[in-house]
Amino acid sequence: MLVRTADYVGVESIWTVEHVVVPVGYESQYPYSKDGRMPGPEDSAIPDPIIPLAYAAAITKNLRLATGIIILPQRHPAYVAKEFASLDLLSNGRAIAGIGIGWLEEEFNVIGVPFKERVARTEESVRAIRSLWSEKPEPFEGKFYNWPAVESNPKPVQPGGVPIVVGGHVEGAARRAARIGDGFFPAKGGLEELPKLFDALSDECAKVGRNPSEVELSAAGGKLDLDTIKRYEDIGVSRLVIPPPGFDPETLRRGLNDLAENILSKQ
Repeated sequence: MLVRTADYVGVESIWTVEHVVVPVGYESQYPYSKDGRMPGPEDSAIPDPIIPLAYAAAITKNLRLATGIIILPQRHPAYVAKEFASLDLLSNGRAIAGIGIGWLEEEFNVIGVPFKERVARTEESVRAIRSLWSEKPEPFEGKFYNWPAVESNPKPVQPGGVPIVVGGHVEGAARRAARIGDGFFPAKGGLEELPKLFDALSDECAKVGRNPSEVELSAAGGKLDLDTIKRYEDIGVSRLVIPPPGFDPETLRRGLNDLAENILSKQ
């Protein structure tokens, strides 16, 4: 219902989230709420982020299929490269790989990945994934991952591979997006805070010899109107990611049709 209606009314993309487990009684602070807790109870169902997108690919035509985000340092890059290339092929080039470093230390303990290594593992994993997407087999050598020349097929349909969007709402994430990302998606921060993050991204781009315009900027939006959208556009944002308008079929249908009539039709 959600993806079919979103596709029909012209929504650009849908974004899925990830937690492979939620440790009971976790003490890590969730950065997107005032009380440091994730929305909903600890036993909330959180499906794998990529499998539902493959399902959505089969029942939509234009909707882009994005993770927002997968916790990249918890996953082996060879599997990530395969999964996103497969999704891109199945969807005829509609995949977006949103990645982040994670915040839930207790979850890392379950996976067996040192929490303090997550930044370095993330940046190396992106290099490894792009290596596996390259046209010809090539070896990879890093601190955490090493292999000889290998075949990893299928390849993504999109030229240059699936776009990799770096999530995060702090300066380190902005600078990481400048170094390794095709896009940057701070899921926190409004019109007052985002320009500082985008300035950090531009500064890092200058250091690494990159044009900031190469990094697509997304942001988290709430209730939208045309004036607010224009203000986001003025600071360089090209995509606003908003929550679903509801969680039952009728509310979803009504909310998405209102979005199409009042916002999408006027863009």
